[in-house]
Amino acid sequence: MLDSKQRAKLRAMASGLEPWFQIGKGGINDNMIADISAALEAHELVKISVLRTADGSAKELMAELASALGAEQVAAIGSKIVLYRRSTREGAAHIEL
Repeated sequence: MLDSKQRAKLRAMASGLEPWFQIGKGGINDNMIADISAALEAHELVKISVLRTADGSAKELMAELASALGAEQVAAIGSKIVLYRRSTREGAAHIEL
């Protein structure tokens, strides 16, 4: 679990990121989960855009993704979701919390 200071630091880091993925009317599928998992493994912090056509709110979709990916919920602001998961790759540069 992230505490409020860690979450604030990750939110600040994510503010400069562009969304890498979009969730639309197709919703969340296995391919999307695999792609987001690979991005989390490589970068640890991922920003996702939720389109108006998506089924559910950004917070609902963030909770669903976090549980499917084993990731931490950082923020759901407007139509953007930020997720964090520490990389398990050997020798990876980790985000210092």
